Amino acid sequence: MAPAADAATDAADPGAATLEAAYSIQLLPSIPAWELVVRGVVIYGALLLALRLFGKREVGQFTLYDLVFILLVANALQPAITGPDTSIGGGLILIVALVLTNWTVGRLDRMPRFHRLFTPAPAVIVKDGKYLNDVMRREGVDVEEVEMALREHGMSEIKACQMAVLEPDGTISIVPSEGIVHRSKHRVRYHHRAG
Repeated sequence: MAPAADAATDAADPGAATLEAAYSIQLLPSIPAWELVVRGVVIYGALLLALRLFGKREVGQFTLYDLVFILLVANALQPAITGPDTSIGGGLILIVALVLTNWTVGRLDRMPRFHRLFTPAPAVIVKDGKYLNDVMRREGVDVEEVEMALREHGMSEIKACQMAVLEPDGTISIVPSEGIVHRSKHRVRYHHRAG
């Protein structure tokens, strides 16, 4: 008698079975685990490369449009990583794959050859009291940011600066014409060059 009642309910509401299936919990991945791992690692590598080539900002220096960009990229990449899979197991596989990939990249970053790929060389942006405009433009640093670093070090004009260096971590080191070398605590936003 129960099957007839279920058939009658299904006939009365044909969307009931679809709605129930849509909200059921899927534990096992619908695609092979190796495919999820490959998708996650490839997207991780592509995003890491894109951030290196097209620049980065220090996390503390994110602007509103940087936040919007990150949210949109995350949303756009999600289907590329998971494909048609929406299972809990697939999500767990991806978490493990991405954590292991990040751990591996962290270990490789300790090797000088690999470290140079993702860490830019310091760039001299002021020399003998003069702005090096071409270098500043290439690095994405403007005059106001250099002047702020100068003020942080007690200098009121560029002539008092023998050299200013944009460090790989985004800080600006100042070498005064006379005195002690200072390093700013403020990280400026800048873009790496690809080479």
